Amino acid sequence: MKFFSSLFMSAMLVTTAFAQTADIGAPAPGTTVTAGSNLTVEVDRPDSLTGSTEVAVVIGFLSCVPFPDGCPPASDILGDILYDGSYDPQFHTNVTPTKPPYQNFTVTIPASAEAGTAQISVAHFSLVGAGPFPFLETLNVTVNVN
Repeated sequence: MKFFSSLFMSAMLVTTAFAQTADIGAPAPGTTVTAGSNLTVEVDRPDSLTGSTEVAVVIGFLSCVPFPDGCPPASDILGDILYDGSYDPQFHTNVTPTKPPYQNFTVTIPASAEAGTAQISVAHFSLVGAGPFPFLETLNVTVNVN
């Protein structure tokens, strides 16, 4: 019986964690960016019934050019840190009603960025549930540097 109870609790934690995930709303995959230019990174946080406290995000930029097999996972390396700090997603009434809470961050693509494929990565940290327990995830989107 304890086995099934443990299994149920594990499933609940996994379900709760997935309910807390963030998304990169912008830039869209395949967006072309220019070295040295500003870029808006939108980090969405879909609404959830499970309580959570947003702690922080870190936004990184990594050129994929030096890696023969493409960029490594964002969980392994974020690259140049473009932003690290608080995260406070909000509903915005001037957009479509189905848009989740989000926060925009204006970052600057490194002037030294090589032309070719790169990735924008986001590390998202929050505290989830009544306990609470720490939740960390990494996301990325591939862009093209011209």
